[in-house]
Amino acid sequence: MLNPLDMTGRTVLVTGASSGLGREVCVLLSELGAKVVLVARSPERLAETAARLSGTGHRIEAFDVSQVDAIPEWMKSIAAQTGPLSGVVHAAGIHFTVPLRVLQPAKLDDLMRINFGAAVALTKGLRQKGVRAERTSVVYFSSVMAVVGRQGVSAYAASKGALVSLAMSLALELASEGVRVNCVAPGHVRTEMAEKAEELLSAEQIKSIEDMHPLGLGEPRDVANAVSFLLSDASRWITGQTLVIDGGYTIH
Repeated sequence: MLNPLDMTGRTVLVTGASSGLGREVCVLLSELGAKVVLVARSPERLAETAARLSGTGHRIEAFDVSQVDAIPEWMKSIAAQTGPLSGVVHAAGIHFTVPLRVLQPAKLDDLMRINFGAAVALTKGLRQKGVRAERTSVVYFSSVMAVVGRQGVSAYAASKGALVSLAMSLALELASEGVRVNCVAPGHVRTEMAEKAEELLSAEQIKSIEDMHPLGLGEPRDVANAVSFLLSDASRWITGQTLVIDGGYTIH
């Protein structure tokens, strides 16, 4: 039976692979036949992800993507061992809620370096000779905060909005090289991080968040399905787009 999402024979690098949405993307890609390069800072957490994967040939890469300048050369060394990459998913990122009056430049720099700067460096590294496959797809993790407003998240929202703009321009710049660039913009998804954040909220506040999602809160697999679609040939005619996966949050 034909599976349009089949990833057999392809190698995909995923940042943020040690937990949450990044981990779920890795699990699904392995189930679809891909070999996955798992990237995050903690080798122990990456090993936990690797234990959940299907198939063989996966690779753990303990690396801090805040080392933006080192990313292209690092990707070249990975491809030399795994073969050309058919996809890159930048799921790593940091989030904080800080009102403008107390936002510090150093904290803003850290956020932009990981959320945005690393995305630029990963894409730049991918287009090197020998690193990318003949047809390659890049997926950035943006957020619904890129398209709606909310108090206290201006810096985070700006970093995620920057990814939307980056994808549109790079999609045009890299199309002739066989590289597609897209974003996913998740709403509130039930991850370990989200559950910890909910511990600080009242039952009323949690219900308010749920009520803003007409289809209810999402599960990690909902987002992983969209990422796999954008990596596969099923989306071969899609580039420069942002796929919002939010249970209806942004239609209010």
